[in-house]
Amino acid sequence: MRKRVTESERSSLVALKGAHASQSSAHRSHAQTSHTAAGEGCGRGLECEYTHREPLPSDAEEQLRSGEQQLELSGRRLRRLPSAVCALSRLQKLYVSGTGLRELPEEIEELRELRILALDFNKLERLPDGLCRLPRLTRLYLGGNRLLALPADFAQLQSLRCLWIEGNFLRRFPRPLLRLVALQSLQMGDNRLRALPAELPRMTGLRGLWLYGNRFEEFPPALLRMGRLHILDLDRNRLGGFPDLHPLRALRVFSYDHNPVTGPPRVADTVFLVGEGAVERMAERDEPTPRPLPRRPARAFEEEEEEDLLIGGGSSRALGPAGGSLPALEAAPGLGT
Repeated sequence: MRKRVTESERSSLVALKGAHASQSSAHRSHAQTSHTAAGEGCGRGLECEYTHREPLPSDAEEQLRSGEQQLELSGRRLRRLPSAVCALSRLQKLYVSGTGLRELPEEIEELRELRILALDFNKLERLPDGLCRLPRLTRLYLGGNRLLALPADFAQLQSLRCLWIEGNFLRRFPRPLLRLVALQSLQMGDNRLRALPAELPRMTGLRGLWLYGNRFEEFPPALLRMGRLHILDLDRNRLGGFPDLHPLRALRVFSYDHNPVTGPPRVADTVFLVGEGAVERMAERDEPTPRPLPRRPARAFEEEEEEDLLIGGGSSRALGPAGGSLPALEAAPGLGT
């Protein structure tokens, strides 16, 4: 089985400084298999009908034979997802990053056991309603596409814990997200947002929120009622000042770099700050200056690490790349619920 580069490329946790290198993936050319071979690739007693289906890549059978129920297609040149993939009804992890993908079939809803779906760095302009009918999906990566909105049925993804949708063309906060009360990590950097809905505090499970590289000119009032947030990133906006952030009692990391502000906000002494005057402010606390945290996102998908990644430590997608944030994490190390 070929190496899954997407897991190791997105460095660890909150990355408030540092460089973002674009995902490096081992590009492997492949020959198309026959319909018979594709049926074998589906494997493991799955009752698949491949008549009129596009076949799976030639190495798919080898990948599926590992028993991990995952398929890595990242780095290949694909305009469409091979329809045979949608017949892999037991598949749990599907990586299709950086392929040039332009559309997804409605049949993707057949992947009822899917937990992780990586579709970042493609050319998707819309999502099919079928994607909203994946009952076990916990992590969805949509960054670096061309999305203007999310489907109304997106709120059906009630198992979703981590959503990265950075680097798209969102002008308004997608309202279906307000119904995802269990969502813990939301990465919306490098979009075109100017405001947040007053109902944002309905997202009571949210612990990490990345809003860098948007168009906020004022601190969104709804954020002051997000008392359970651990990480908040507002880098590279147009903020001229901040209110008192003490109401954010659970806050551990606040990044406000590259905004036209003259100094740090008022926060609890336990908050790690990144931005103009942050080092001096933290030095006043008689604390040693922390080392810069890695800024490159990491994507570790092991099921046994999921809880740590989302709320308590381990690897995570951080905050943003050099000069252009990318990423988002799952959570900062050592943070509890």
